[in-house]
Amino acid sequence: MGRVDPRGTIVHNVFLMSRSGLDPALNVPAQRLEIRRPDDWHTHLRDGELLRLVIPYTARVFGRAVVMPNLVPPVTTREMARAYRERIQAALPADSRFAPLMTCYLTDDSDPDEIAKGYEEGTFFACKLYPAHATTNSQFGVSTLDRISGVLGRLEEIGMPLLIHGETADPEVDVFDRERVFVERTLRPLLERHQGLKAVLEHVTTEEALDFVLAQAGRLGATVTPHHLVINRTAIFAGGLQPDLYCLPVAKREHHRLTLRKAVTSGAPQFFLGTDSAPHTVASKHSGRAPAGIFNSATAIETYAQVFEEEGALDRLEAFSSLNGARFYGLEPNSDSIVLERRPRSVPAEIGTDPYAVRLFQGGQEPTWTVAD
Repeated sequence: MGRVDPRGTIVHNVFLMSRSGLDPALNVPAQRLEIRRPDDWHTHLRDGELLRLVIPYTARVFGRAVVMPNLVPPVTTREMARAYRERIQAALPADSRFAPLMTCYLTDDSDPDEIAKGYEEGTFFACKLYPAHATTNSQFGVSTLDRISGVLGRLEEIGMPLLIHGETADPEVDVFDRERVFVERTLRPLLERHQGLKAVLEHVTTEEALDFVLAQAGRLGATVTPHHLVINRTAIFAGGLQPDLYCLPVAKREHHRLTLRKAVTSGAPQFFLGTDSAPHTVASKHSGRAPAGIFNSATAIETYAQVFEEEGALDRLEAFSSLNGARFYGLEPNSDSIVLERRPRSVPAEIGTDPYAVRLFQGGQEPTWTVAD
């Protein structure tokens, strides 16, 4: 399998990486990196034609993915989750071993017994908490936590993870402050009331959220997207409004981006890969009301690799991408691996054709790293 370095990172049969990302024997950049197959602990696969268009990009690289349930109507029952999983599996390439992990969309009327049965039988992997009206298709979400106190108690009792879109929907809170306010007003009291609850703060974007996660070691994890490691809020307005870079949580100030990069490359086990890849058609993104979401599955692991290399931490990429999340959820890492090679490839600007064309994050560019065939 490979040796294990002092930080617990499995280093396969590749050039040994120094903190600079160089082969120490030759003092040149390493050309090949083999890591355990990563998992995507937060992704949107959509449905119908969009599902069939985007699923190959996730299945090509990732062994498993936690699939978000915010369809219309949302996935709220075992029957709906089983049916959605079947549609995902039907859309996979014939030889794929990719495993979708299904989630239950929480509403004010969620039934604790239905959720517990789904978890016990393996239909539901986790529950997803969307504050009502906080993001795309969250209009069915939870209005106040008091409405789901019974569900939260049951999750705590059975050990079922709670995945949290960590933004307040209070219209009086500035969009750039919504995560910070949610952590203080909602998440901190929630974890104080439910000491045994296992939770993940999804797609963190701020220094304050990172600090909170680190202070809750063992019971709170966090996913970080590739795009939040690359863009700040200025990028959304560079050369005119860029709807393809609009997502929720929205990208923040530059110091938050830099802090995110330091956190994910630090080796801290609380942080793990979650792309929050969220495809929308070009027509909808460039309409008068662009929906929030960035499709990054086609370039995600390459983008992470580039960030880790720029931070001098390629030796920690595997832990973030392939080990930390599995360990947090009590799962075994994937048994196979992928190989990243230092060779540029041309990434198309978009995939599909109208009316289902989708713009790619980092599309039209040549990433430094490429996943080997």
